Amino acid sequence: MSVLEVLFYYGVLLLGGILVFTALGHIVFQKRSSGSMISWMLFIVFMPYIAAPLYFLIGIRKRDPQKHKGYLSLTRPEVFEPYLIDDEEHAIANILKKNGIPPATKANRFELITRDTVAYEMMIGAIKDAKTEIAICTYVFAYDPMTEEMLAHLTTKAQEGVKVRLLIDVIGSLKVYLNQKGFNALRDAGGEVVFFSPLLQHPFQSYINLRNHRKIYLFDCRVVLSGGMNLSNEYMGRADGTKRWKDLLYRLEGPAVHYFRTIFNSDWAYATGEKTEETEVLETDRGFEGESFVQVVPSGPDIPKDALYEALLNAIYSAKERIWIVTPYFVPDENIVQALIIAQHKGVDVKLITPRVSNHLIADLVRSPYMRELEEVGVDVVLYEGEMLHGKALLVDSVGGMVGSLNLDNRSLFLNYEVVTFVYSPVFIDELELWMKMLMQHAGRGLTPAGKLREAVENMMKVVAPLI
Repeated sequence: MSVLEVLFYYGVLLLGGILVFTALGHIVFQKRSSGSMISWMLFIVFMPYIAAPLYFLIGIRKRDPQKHKGYLSLTRPEVFEPYLIDDEEHAIANILKKNGIPPATKANRFELITRDTVAYEMMIGAIKDAKTEIAICTYVFAYDPMTEEMLAHLTTKAQEGVKVRLLIDVIGSLKVYLNQKGFNALRDAGGEVVFFSPLLQHPFQSYINLRNHRKIYLFDCRVVLSGGMNLSNEYMGRADGTKRWKDLLYRLEGPAVHYFRTIFNSDWAYATGEKTEETEVLETDRGFEGESFVQVVPSGPDIPKDALYEALLNAIYSAKERIWIVTPYFVPDENIVQALIIAQHKGVDVKLITPRVSNHLIADLVRSPYMRELEEVGVDVVLYEGEMLHGKALLVDSVGGMVGSLNLDNRSLFLNYEVVTFVYSPVFIDELELWMKMLMQHAGRGLTPAGKLREAVENMMKVVAPLI
């Protein structure tokens, strides 16, 4: 072996050692769960040359706001003061407020949309009715008949002078990122199409791992559509026989829309490098006439604390009658599992509604030991049998409910940029309960019994759960 070869191998070993010790040191000083710390440390110790670079690529949760996307500031205009609800006794709203989330606002009009065709009609109708601005943020965008028609309408609006902005996540929409010809007409008409955190933009500063999973469809700063539905024929479209995923969308009008605009502008400014000036969003002098109390809650690397995670835990612990959860992927941390077990032991009606088989095999393997643990203590684990269930929702007693983009897994809870809405309204609670009961009518109970080998594999998968 020559001197150069010796120096080369020595250099590789030295570089690997530096990466390993740097990664381990960074883990120690990061605020993360013990399970996540242990998983990463074991991964790095046993596979150092793979795990250490991977940690810096995908393992970092929060960012330094001075170096990366700044923390989101959800300030509220003074004119909103008459519409604020400040209830110190409200378990969910109060803990969100203590974490810097603005109080709920009253006088909102909130409509839950559970049908894919209605969601599509709402989307196209809102685009057609827009007069000044259309701002869209989505995780998945696919070229198909649904989006072809949507892009045509957006192009027409841009030609009419409406400001059209489309923000798409790179990982969720990799195909259209690699082939952007479908946006040529819209861009030629003056519309803007931007991708969130492109792959080659500082890949080793943990940009790739922190994805924008928010769904915000904002029209004239007056109406917003949001929820779990992305933009493709898989989620919404015409009644053309397509078997679509079961999902939720909602239409919101009122003071709470202001916060969606703030969130979108923050994401847009980060993706484009442009400074977006906040302007008055709503014509408050005309008043609002809705009946729903609404609290908008973003989460992700641009939120300094885990406000949404705390709110979920507190909701489970404070529930007296029921906790009903709908989620496509169930990969929680131990705190949520234990909270659900305690709620069940207290006599709370705990239901977990999730697809019997999701579109991610690894997620199904990882979730099984948690679901078996809940099933053993009497939690009603409901396995939806229809098309892929992609809706995300939470129902707490008769206090309120949550809908939005958040999955009950580690990625959504601690890594992705997300946004949900807590709604405190009897009408909304009744509608959400009715939708959940409909899901249960097309579901079964009882996980497939696990043999010794499968049980061992499932338990081993719990070690990697914090990494998924």
